[in-house]
Amino acid sequence: MNIQIFGTKKSFDTKKAQRYFKERRIKFQFIDLAQKDMSKGELQAVIRAVGGLGAVIDPDARDQDTVALITYLAESQKFEKLLENQQVLRQPIVRNGRQATVGYEPDVWKTWE
Repeated sequence: MNIQIFGTKKSFDTKKAQRYFKERRIKFQFIDLAQKDMSKGELQAVIRAVGGLGAVIDPDARDQDTVALITYLAESQKFEKLLENQQVLRQPIVRNGRQATVGYEPDVWKTWE
C-alpha cells in the first residue's frame, strides 16, 4: 500500500485518519494542504476516484464565498477555481494508488489492507 493523507494539522478528521493508519502500523505520507497544494493531476485523480467534483467540496468550509462561487460556476470553470482554492476541500483526502476517499472513511480503508 502507498497511502497518502492530504489535510491540515488543524483538521480533526485528518488527525483521526492518521491515528487509524498508525494503529495498524501502515506507513503513510502526510501532505499538509496549508503548506502545499495538491497538483492538478492529483486532484483530477481524486475527483475521478470519488465520483465527481461535488464529492470533494466541503459545504461547511470556512470560506463560504468560495464554496458558493464554485457551486454556481459553469462546469468548465469549476475545476480551475477549486485548484486555486483548495481550502474548501473536504478533509482528509486519503489516496491509495488509484483509489481515494474524501472524509473519514475507515470502512473503505479496511478493504485496502
